[in-house]
Amino acid sequence: MSRLARPTNGRMIGGVCAALARRFGTSATTMRVIFLVSCLLPGPQFLLYIALWILFPSEEKAQTAW
Repeated sequence: MSRLARPTNGRMIGGVCAALARRFGTSATTMRVIFLVSCLLPGPQFLLYIALWILFPSEEKAQTAW
Protein backbone atom coordinates (compact mmCIF):
# COMPACT_ATOMS: atom_id res chain seq x y z
CA MET A 1 0.00 0.00 0.00
CA SER A 2 1.20 3.46 -0.84
CA ARG A 3 0.93 6.71 1.03
CA LEU A 4 -2.26 8.71 0.79
CA ALA A 5 -1.60 11.67 -1.49
CA ARG A 6 -3.76 13.18 -4.20
CA PRO A 7 -2.10 12.40 -7.56
CA THR A 8 -1.36 15.16 -10.01
CA ASN A 9 -2.37 12.99 -12.99
CA GLY A 10 -5.60 11.02 -13.31
CA ARG A 11 -7.75 13.08 -11.01
CA MET A 12 -11.19 14.31 -11.97
CA ILE A 13 -12.17 16.80 -9.27
CA GLY A 14 -9.90 16.71 -6.26
CA GLY A 15 -8.10 13.43 -6.64
CA VAL A 16 -9.54 11.86 -3.50
CA CYS A 17 -10.98 8.80 -5.25
CA ALA A 18 -7.76 8.34 -7.23
CA ALA A 19 -5.71 8.51 -4.01
CA LEU A 20 -7.95 5.98 -2.27
CA ALA A 21 -7.88 3.70 -5.30
CA ARG A 22 -4.09 3.80 -5.40
CA ARG A 23 -3.93 3.09 -1.66
CA PHE A 24 -6.24 0.06 -1.80
CA GLY A 25 -5.05 -1.30 -5.15
CA THR A 26 -8.21 -0.78 -7.20
CA SER A 27 -8.88 1.33 -10.26
CA ALA A 28 -9.90 4.95 -9.90
CA THR A 29 -13.06 4.25 -11.90
CA THR A 30 -14.13 1.56 -9.43
CA MET A 31 -13.58 3.92 -6.50
CA ARG A 32 -15.56 6.66 -8.23
CA VAL A 33 -18.48 4.29 -8.88
CA ILE A 34 -18.42 3.20 -5.23
CA PHE A 35 -18.52 6.85 -4.17
CA LEU A 36 -21.41 7.66 -6.51
CA VAL A 37 -23.41 4.65 -5.32
CA SER A 38 -22.73 5.62 -1.70
CA CYS A 39 -24.27 9.03 -2.43
CA LEU A 40 -27.61 7.27 -2.83
CA LEU A 41 -27.44 6.34 0.85
CA PRO A 42 -28.13 8.90 3.55
CA GLY A 43 -25.01 10.35 5.11
CA PRO A 44 -22.35 13.02 4.83
CA GLN A 45 -20.50 11.67 1.77
CA PHE A 46 -19.89 15.05 0.20
CA LEU A 47 -18.65 16.52 3.46
CA LEU A 48 -16.30 13.56 3.86
CA TYR A 49 -15.01 14.06 0.31
CA ILE A 50 -14.32 17.74 0.99
CA ALA A 51 -12.61 16.92 4.30
CA LEU A 52 -10.38 14.32 2.62
CA TRP A 53 -9.62 16.78 -0.17
CA ILE A 54 -8.34 19.20 2.47
CA LEU A 55 -6.52 16.58 4.56
CA PHE A 56 -4.77 14.60 1.80
CA PRO A 57 -1.68 16.46 0.59
CA SER A 58 -1.05 16.89 -3.10
CA GLU A 59 1.45 14.44 -4.53
CA GLU A 60 3.89 17.27 -5.22
CA LYS A 61 3.78 18.47 -1.61
CA ALA A 62 4.07 14.93 -0.26
CA GLN A 63 7.26 14.33 -2.28
CA THR A 64 8.90 17.51 -1.05
CA ALA A 65 8.00 16.62 2.55
CA TRP A 66 10.02 13.40 2.40
